[in-house]
Amino acid sequence: MPDSTASAGPLDGHRPDGVSGAAIDLVGVTKSYPGQGGAAVDRISLQIPAGEIVMLVGPSGCGKTTTLKMINRLIEPTSGTITIDGRDVLSLDGDELRRQIGYVIQAGGLFPHMSVATNVGIVPGMLRWEKKRIAERTDELLELVGLDPAKYRDRYPGELSGGQQQRVGVARALAADPPVLLMDEPFGAVDPITRQRLQDELLRIQDELRKTIVCVTHDFDEAVKLGDRIVVLGEGARVVQYDTPAQVLAHPADPFVEDFVGSGAALKALTLTRVGELEALQETTTARVGDAVADVVARARAVGDAAAVVLDDRGRPQRWPWLRQLQAEGDVVLDRVEDVLSVDRRATLNAALDAMLGSRYGGVVVTGKNDVYEGVLFLQTAIDAVATTRGGSGDDGPVPVAGNDEDAARALAGEGAS
Repeated sequence: MPDSTASAGPLDGHRPDGVSGAAIDLVGVTKSYPGQGGAAVDRISLQIPAGEIVMLVGPSGCGKTTTLKMINRLIEPTSGTITIDGRDVLSLDGDELRRQIGYVIQAGGLFPHMSVATNVGIVPGMLRWEKKRIAERTDELLELVGLDPAKYRDRYPGELSGGQQQRVGVARALAADPPVLLMDEPFGAVDPITRQRLQDELLRIQDELRKTIVCVTHDFDEAVKLGDRIVVLGEGARVVQYDTPAQVLAHPADPFVEDFVGSGAALKALTLTRVGELEALQETTTARVGDAVADVVARARAVGDAAAVVLDDRGRPQRWPWLRQLQAEGDVVLDRVEDVLSVDRRATLNAALDAMLGSRYGGVVVTGKNDVYEGVLFLQTAIDAVATTRGGSGDDGPVPVAGNDEDAARALAGEGAS
């Protein structure tokens, strides 16, 4: 279709209910290529609510990425209608439209010869924002995606890890405060641990911003974890099922969806529960660097704790030592940083259980916004939640690991009692 020369104007996604995303409607959208026997996308119709994450999943070649790219007109549809915020995107200037839609691809898609700050500020620069406003927005977004602006703004993509590059890519996509964010396999090029952390970070950002996010993935587990709704596509981008993750898992529309979901649907259902939704995050003894060790030990023993979580001056967990380890350090709690087995409160119950398998304590530290300590999730609480998801009472008998009992926790980890 011919590109209109009309100015796009602002796509306004801000609403009184706090949603900053815009509704997207696709009606009978088709993409055909000359010489091909059938359409790559054949009359797809979708209503994507404002402020939700919608995941597009399906086998290779089913038209997921083509559908995504037609929303911002990187690919022009052959026929049909696409509206954002009630406005027909085909009536808008394509370049102006794309500047108002965030777009994230694998590995961030950063310009290697530009600094992090320049990459993030490129779209606001095109929109002729003042330099001061661009600099402030860049720092704000780097903070939002968990990168210290003072440390990262002047670095180049080649100096960053894959996960850091992807965070910068998300920051760049959000720079002009777009109502819509399109993501094409955004976390497919990073290792599983980094992938999980980036997924949690996206959920944290979405809690705060409530954009409309359309994301393509081959990973059904990722779709269940991130999506408010899942679109299961068949050949030609035919919508086989469009529903919430819970409904897709519990009631597949047909054998195709059932096969695509695969085995282990009960385990996948654990990704529907977030750690922060559980009722019983447990408090445990905490200490700050410089606290008197004797006072920390006394407080811990008074409540039956065998370990204490050491926090930095911003309330972030640095380590989780046993009391005997603290006593061996001397009179005050030392400033040391060790790997703390932790999960974000937005992490799934499945991820928390996986983390507990490597825990010496029978539990994991739970953090919230800006990685601030919120409590500890112990195995017993997680097992009770699993029983609930399976329809059980959770009262079938005690589990031999609970609380912060050192000997029981060490036994779980396969270590000898102290």
